[in-house]
Amino acid sequence: MYFLRRRVNITSRNLELCFPEISLFERQKMVKKNFEALGIGLLESGMAWFWPDWRVKHWSRLIGLECVEKVQKSRQGILLIGVHFLTLEFAARILGLHKQAIGVYRPHNNKVINWIQIYGRTRSNKGLIDRNHIKTMILCLKKGEILWYLPDHDYGPRSSVFVPFFAVEQAATTRGTHLLISKGSANCVPYHLVRLPDAKGYRMTISPALNNFPLQDETETAASMNKVIENIIQKAPEQYMWQHRRFKTRPKGEESLY
Repeated sequence: MYFLRRRVNITSRNLELCFPEISLFERQKMVKKNFEALGIGLLESGMAWFWPDWRVKHWSRLIGLECVEKVQKSRQGILLIGVHFLTLEFAARILGLHKQAIGVYRPHNNKVINWIQIYGRTRSNKGLIDRNHIKTMILCLKKGEILWYLPDHDYGPRSSVFVPFFAVEQAATTRGTHLLISKGSANCVPYHLVRLPDAKGYRMTISPALNNFPLQDETETAASMNKVIENIIQKAPEQYMWQHRRFKTRPKGEESLY
């Protein structure tokens, strides 16, 4: 119960920080919808990992695959930019049925759970790379691979710069995006997957490659990428993983926001 209450508080606080204009009543409604989506998302992970291909195809629709194919003609790598939507496991499975990619993940401490997640996430994809193995990611991009990448979380002070994110002026944002695009000579292609209402399945949309990425320095790249991330989250904010302490890292001397 403590764990659940803590996550509810974090979710509510994140929404308050990002959307200060909404009322307390509206925020409470959004928290409720978000936890309903979280419960469904837990079931969806198993569906994404263990459903047969025909069933995944039946319940999903992929829009914009030509955006990936256009970049592949240039033989450049693709940094596939997404966010931590609660449907993210389905996204990997859906695209993998059309274009196999390589995922970035955090190995689980439990060996059994780690084996299960590797099995599930590689059902229709090429493999996984430990999120700490940056050089391996760069090599994959240089070879023209598609690399899943989610730059929307707080990854700590050592690997971040502070730039705006929604209404929070100083949000720790990963430097990794700038590094991977510049060193890997890759194109940046955003995507999102949303759960459709009334049990109508899932719609995954891939957008055209972003122009002029990376920008001049890592701070400009991070700030611009946050705008891309904000736009994706606004597609279905109730399906986003607000339970993460997105603003846990603060500039030196600032108090915690939680």
